[in-house]
Amino acid sequence: MRTNKRNDDDMATVDGNLLQQPKEETQSVRNPLMKVKTYVLALRPWSLSGSLLPTLLGAALSYRLPGESGFSWVTLLLTLCTVIPVHCAGNVVNTYFDFVKGIDNRKSDDRTLVDRILSIDEVVSLGAILYMAGCAFFMLLVILSPARMEHLALVYFGGLSSSFLYTGGIGLKYIALGDIVVLVIFGPVAVVFSFLAQTGRVDWPIIYYAIPLALNTEAILHSNNTRDLEIDSKAEIVTLAILIGKTASYLLYAFLLFTPYIMFVVASVRCSLWFLLPMLTLPRAFDIERRFRCPETMQYVPRQTARLNFYFGMLYIITCLFANRLPFLY
Repeated sequence: MRTNKRNDDDMATVDGNLLQQPKEETQSVRNPLMKVKTYVLALRPWSLSGSLLPTLLGAALSYRLPGESGFSWVTLLLTLCTVIPVHCAGNVVNTYFDFVKGIDNRKSDDRTLVDRILSIDEVVSLGAILYMAGCAFFMLLVILSPARMEHLALVYFGGLSSSFLYTGGIGLKYIALGDIVVLVIFGPVAVVFSFLAQTGRVDWPIIYYAIPLALNTEAILHSNNTRDLEIDSKAEIVTLAILIGKTASYLLYAFLLFTPYIMFVVASVRCSLWFLLPMLTLPRAFDIERRFRCPETMQYVPRQTARLNFYFGMLYIITCLFANRLPFLY
């Protein structure tokens, strides 16, 4: 009877939903380099294009529409060092709360805590360090940027609080509001923050430029939620994919994936042929869309969409740098 009770306790720990550490000893990583690699993987580096690209896009637009002090590479570096740690911290917070709420299990994509790769204390400490690092770089950015501190702070701390509230606090992800957060934060907010840090002002038409990237980034999240639809349903949380079902989720994914390409075709006809450059990724988009429809390959779609997002976004940024005319701006 004692053996069965021990097994039940172990299974409960595997399923998460426990704040205490497992009774079994956690696996220690003796090699320091392996430990560093473990921390890096816990940050989900494959997802960082979601914050990297809109930050670079805002910088590219500020390069074309510079402020009085001109474009600053140091400001760009500080902006990246401010935004990316916050994104990484949000990923760590997501890992923690998904485990505590019993959502992550052996079949989950993120098994940092499930497989005891890191302890709960290590994950909490990592998240706190990343948030502090982001705030430290933000203070340096305030000193060098021509923007007013209160304007930068409003945008920055709005993004920081959203990264935490996505799964922490009220848990926007668990009440079908996570998609809205991703669309806003990894689109207009990141682009405006980067542009504002460089120029000291906000040209509101730049928000239009955030839309293609925001839709493409939301496709990453939506594919992830669609893949985990059954797991999330058992955990009694609500996502947009659960609300609309698999068929409508596929249609939404296709809309998010292909709408930016339609926008680029229109822009190429009306403004510059440079906007056809991101179309080079269209064949890959069709390939991923086919994988989305197949249950056997669906598990790979989120990371493949993130990879597509990176190449798509880089080509889009190059377009904004070299197009002879930018819609809505000049």
